[in-house]
Amino acid sequence: MSEIASSQSAGAGVLVIAAHPAIAHSHVNRPLLKAAQSLQAPPAAARVEVRDLYRLYPDYLIDVAAEQAALARARLLVWQHPIHWYSMPPLMKLWLDEVLAFGWAYGPGGTALRGKDLWLVASTGGPEESYRPDSYNRYFFDAFMPPYEQTAALCGMRFLPPMLLHGAHRATPQQVAEHARVYAERLARYPDWPELDDMDPCPECEVPADVRPLPDDATAEAA
Repeated sequence: MSEIASSQSAGAGVLVIAAHPAIAHSHVNRPLLKAAQSLQAPPAAARVEVRDLYRLYPDYLIDVAAEQAALARARLLVWQHPIHWYSMPPLMKLWLDEVLAFGWAYGPGGTALRGKDLWLVASTGGPEESYRPDSYNRYFFDAFMPPYEQTAALCGMRFLPPMLLHGAHRATPQQVAEHARVYAERLARYPDWPELDDMDPCPECEVPADVRPLPDDATAEAA
């Protein structure tokens, strides 16, 4: 086990941020959400927290302080959502915009997330073979990962290999159940994941102190 993982293994906090605009009708994300929520029962309750954004914020009015407090308690941050137009659902994007604030999550003084891990757990409607240069999605799926990877890096987080389920609409109940079982097992075992030992540390992305104007700068509002 890595030095980071071993130092956090006792009661390492796991925060699942789930975002699906129609979770009641979800073939894959609903079972995944239930699998994660099952870990909120004793004895895992002290270390696993699940926040369903569309249930918490149907009005899109995000409680930034509450979300930042949840992040502060976590060692592993999980983003669980379906891929929408090669990215994340709109409320998830709003969560990033408002919660990962300059001076808190990144930039001068923004060290609140430094040293944590970020794990993407996502599903796609298209099958894996559709993510190829000779198919309709035109690119391998990895081509859509840089915004996630760079968000993690800018906040000083280590981006873990994503857990993906392609072709979600056609996945069999057995496939979905097995995927959910593995998901719950991984959440419960973190940080005891053998592959973490061989992962590179997060790249340095230091933001210069003068990258933004001071609050009383007349140009701040115009920017």
